[in-house]
Amino acid sequence: MSIARVALFAAALMAAAAVSPFSSAGSERVALSVAIDGAIGPASTRQLEEAIDAAAKRDAAVLILQLDTPGGLVTSMREMIADILASPVPVIGYVAPSGGHAASAGTYILYATHVAAMAPGTNLGAATPVELGGLPSLPGSEKDKDQKDATGRPAGDAMMAKVTNDAVALIRSLAEMRGRNGDWGEKAVREAASLSANAALQEHVIDFVARDTAELLQLADGRTVEVAGRKEVLATKGLPVETLEPGWFIRLLAVITDPNTAIILILVGVYGLIFEFTSPGAVAPGVIGTICLVLGLYALNLLPINYTGLALMLLGVAFLIIEAFNPTVVLGLGGVAAFLLGSAMLLKVEGPGFAMSWAVIGPAAALTLGLALLTGTYVWAARRNPPRVGGEAMRGLPVEILDWQGGEGHVLALGERWRAKAGEPMQPGDHVEVTDISDLVLTVRRRGAGNNGAIK
Repeated sequence: MSIARVALFAAALMAAAAVSPFSSAGSERVALSVAIDGAIGPASTRQLEEAIDAAAKRDAAVLILQLDTPGGLVTSMREMIADILASPVPVIGYVAPSGGHAASAGTYILYATHVAAMAPGTNLGAATPVELGGLPSLPGSEKDKDQKDATGRPAGDAMMAKVTNDAVALIRSLAEMRGRNGDWGEKAVREAASLSANAALQEHVIDFVARDTAELLQLADGRTVEVAGRKEVLATKGLPVETLEPGWFIRLLAVITDPNTAIILILVGVYGLIFEFTSPGAVAPGVIGTICLVLGLYALNLLPINYTGLALMLLGVAFLIIEAFNPTVVLGLGGVAAFLLGSAMLLKVEGPGFAMSWAVIGPAAALTLGLALLTGTYVWAARRNPPRVGGEAMRGLPVEILDWQGGEGHVLALGERWRAKAGEPMQPGDHVEVTDISDLVLTVRRRGAGNNGAIK
């Protein structure tokens, strides 16, 4: 009887699995879509990585990577290209909507996709690497023009030539892998060439032009692509499309990985901790400051930063903090100079959407200096004013003799009866002043001559 029940239960499970809408045999394949809108950075890398993982877990037919970007960081671009090349799901690059573009880093990413398409009214190209980060050079410097390297270029262009040649090799290798126009890709890198959608189709840079996602899937249907080392024929016609929206963490990452935002977060964090240390128990400045400081440092860790520049910025802030509590001119000016130099050197490389803005750094430095000067003013004023509490505040205080015998007696000070002593005779009712205090005993002396020592 027991064996019969077990067999019946197993048969029921098998029947349920066979008719289950979640079984792999009966599930309908879909096309997933992810949109990269804005500068290519750490947030874009994370978004694409999560989209590819989701597509692989759901066994999606394709992943549509919709691009509308001015470019971005080379490091993030290379990570996205590596993810696309290793993707177990075919990735269709689609420059959309109309009016959008895939400039700079976006061009390389489009070249890496298994199928490349554009919407009418879009463009791509201008893939020349941007200038390396660091201190800006003086324009028109004759000294730089006179110095040449072995190829005849100015000596300052040697590093830029290396970066450009590396970019050309990358885009040519992607073109060879996907069977696209490598000559135009090199032209886009060296000459910042750009193409419209129809021109890109004629130049064999993209596979087709599609007005919308439905037409995109229809035109991609039947194409043979190489995915993770194997040939695969796309069956995409009529597939339902699901859009993958970025989560809260990716949205947060997109905000804080702006280097200007990261610097502001660090400044807020530093000053929050300073306010907490100078006013223990306030709690709020310490909590907010710690959160902002951690977020700022986390964001900078994701960016290609020069740690010498970061050290200079923090050193400048430290100088300004010391200036606030120990006012000097040298520390204040040195702090501002170190902060500005560190800001200029912070990023190793810059890209669209990832450059230090002097419209942010300048006011931040001015505000920091202003806070330091304001704090220094209050500290200096407090030092010049006489103390108002404790034994120091008693010195010079006028008091009245209540009773006296020999060299000591009692006086009235601040409405209280105090023991006092003096090196000269006193009489009840005399007005004297305090010269010192020791073990709650005041030392007094006469304030002036005439009328029993009363003040004239």
